Formats: sequence, C-alpha cells, structure tokens
Amino acid sequence: MPDSNSPPERSPARPGWVYLVGAGPGDAELLTVRALRLLGEADVLVYDNLVSKEVLACVPAGVERIYVGKKASHHALPQGDINQLLVSLARQGRKVVRLKGGDPYIFGRGGEEVEELVQAGVSFEVVPGITAASGISAYAGIPLTHRDFAQACIFVTGHLKDGTVDLDWEMLARPRQTVVFYMGVTQLPAICEQLVAHGLPATTPAAVVRRGTTSAQQVVTSDLGHLAQAVQEAGIVPPALTIVGEVVGLQERLAWFKPEQAS
Repeated sequence: MPDSNSPPERSPARPGWVYLVGAGPGDAELLTVRALRLLGEADVLVYDNLVSKEVLACVPAGVERIYVGKKASHHALPQGDINQLLVSLARQGRKVVRLKGGDPYIFGRGGEEVEELVQAGVSFEVVPGITAASGISAYAGIPLTHRDFAQACIFVTGHLKDGTVDLDWEMLARPRQTVVFYMGVTQLPAICEQLVAHGLPATTPAAVVRRGTTSAQQVVTSDLGHLAQAVQEAGIVPPALTIVGEVVGLQERLAWFKPEQAS
C-alpha cells in the first residue's frame, strides 16, 4: 500500500508532448515534485540561461540538452526559432521538457511558446515554478508584503520588448506597496530616477539581489537615491532582481540565508 503522505502519482512524461517546467530561482531544492519527476523522464531538455547548474545537475546524463538561453543583446536562438524547435521535437515523438528559470508564465515567455504549440496541435503541460520575486526575496530576507509596510506587491519588467523602460510610473510610485523589477539592472539608474520623479521619496529603501537562492547570492541594499551607485560599486551584473519598498528596510534583521554554506 502506498504511503498516504506521498504525493499522488501523475501520468509519466508522454512521447510527443512538451512540458513547460519552471526551474525556480536557482536552488535545486525549490523544484516541485512534478518538475523533478519530468526531468528524470525526458528525452530532450530545452533550457534557458537562467536555469542554475544545481538544477541542471538533476537531469540524467542520457538526456539530450539543447541550450537556447538569452542574455542582454545576445540570444542563442531567436524566440520564433525556439517555438518551432519545440514543435519539431514533439512531432518526432520525443518527450520534451522546456525548462525555464522561475515560472514559465511570469516573464518567461511561456505564453508565447504555448500559443505556438496550440496552433501546431502539439499536446503540452505547464508545470509552475517558484518565481524569482518570491524565491529570491525570501532568501534575501525581504518579505514582499507586510501589514505595516506594504498591502500590495507588483511584478514588472525592467526591460520592455523594444528595449525601453517606458512604464506606468505613476502607478509604480504609489506608497504602501512593494515593486519588484525583473531584468532591470541595466536600466537601474532610469528606474530609480523615474520612481523619485513620480513621487517616491529618494530615501525609499531598495535592494538588488544577484543570483538569489544560490551560493553566489549577493544582496545590495540602499535607497532610491543611492542604489544605482551602490550596485555599480558592488560590481553587480545581470541576472539580478530589484526590490523597492519599505519592506526592504527589514532585510538586515530578517536575513537568514548564508550563501557560503549553500555550496
């Protein structure tokens, strides 16, 4: 008789299917049970730049790996070609895991890829993952909401499709909320300037976290008036997450994760 505490069995990976799987923010122990099971059953893995080496280490040696990662101004494969690759692999009758950092549907272009699969008549499943905002903030010691400081939390891209950062600044600069910018390090000076220009005090606490949840995690805290300079001095480069709001003021007291003990 199966252990009643064990998760229920799900269908195994099926030939001709594409599984869009969230890899989480980096720490392999944050993978879901479903994600780990599918990684062990895949024929071929199509993965991004943000998938950590710790997560990749969970993939069996016999699985074919295809890297399609994106970095600023450099794409290993254009998005349209990635979409077609997934369709082609599935039509070959293979069990395809499309592995994405964080969650496939939160700034992961998962929706674009699924649209292509639907149009091509390819069967698929989406396996959510812990998105960078929640995972990285937790490991950095920053609660995204707090009854005393933030009654709302907003996730926003810091890098639009056209390369600009033309956002709804009035909405983002409202008080008593936390704003998390994905992919915003290269635009950080403009982000800080716009938030202050639209009403947030320059003294508003803010943080940038690089490689969160991994042994390479770096946390830089400051305020909007000095964050860009502090990040530059610390040598922070992408990938990194920016968190703005009064909750960042709790970071020093609530930090618990020791990167040097995570390796």
